[in-house]
Amino acid sequence: MSGGRSVNTSPRAIHHLNCGTMCPRGARMLAGEGGLLAPTRLVCHCLLIEGAEGLVLIDTGFGLDDVGRPRQLGRLFTTICRPRLDAGETAISQIRGLGFDPADVRHVITTHLDLDHAGGLPDFPDAEVHLLGLELEAALHPRWHERLRYVAAHWAHGPRWVEHETGGEQWFGFDSVRPLPDSDEEILLIPLPGHTVGHTGVAIRRGEGWLLHCGDSYFHHGEVQTPPHCPPGLRAFAAFDEVDAKARRSNVERLRELALRHGEEVELVCSHSAPTLARYV
Repeated sequence: MSGGRSVNTSPRAIHHLNCGTMCPRGARMLAGEGGLLAPTRLVCHCLLIEGAEGLVLIDTGFGLDDVGRPRQLGRLFTTICRPRLDAGETAISQIRGLGFDPADVRHVITTHLDLDHAGGLPDFPDAEVHLLGLELEAALHPRWHERLRYVAAHWAHGPRWVEHETGGEQWFGFDSVRPLPDSDEEILLIPLPGHTVGHTGVAIRRGEGWLLHCGDSYFHHGEVQTPPHCPPGLRAFAAFDEVDAKARRSNVERLRELALRHGEEVELVCSHSAPTLARYV
């Protein structure tokens, strides 16, 4: 595992941001209510963590380059997902709106490098970008069926990659957990492969408990409830977009078990559930 600059990143505050709104049609199939052709609302739920000596951003959503050049996202994606691409929703704009200098973002952790999670990387060129090495390899050398999910323009500026390898400690039964370097184990990378080969969750300590950002391990908040439920459209999309069905489904089951057994200690969020984000903003 590569190291980073020595910085005390013990969290003081966590800000929940929507860094990209998508309005695909098919509300009944995607949200479980509304018309068959009515638009629904999906978000890009990102986290901004205040550390003692800098900021840590979990995922970036869409970036300013995406707003200015939406064609780089691909016609298929923009036609189906219908992203709003509002400059005011970009992470860099919201960070400024909170009164911070974007240059104070010292670390970006990407759950994975899909285009709706890594579009803002060019807006933070000096930050160290943490991810699993498997994900970086997949993005830099995508196989034919992965080429639509990764946009090379998002890292054409040459990010300061920090690759984390699998293998490490256990955390609530999850293996191969890696702490963000010099974070005093307050911020952990929790490998959750399946959606992509190097997909990872990010756990942030909050007092006596934890907040776990699960990325795209699941798409609907009902998937980690007991009993589970998920609208059929999202269930079909998750199956279409996965690279390892067995691993993804196993991780959803493990996350559901985590929520059931340790819900008072660990709170789960995912990337695209608007109702989940609404609990915080």
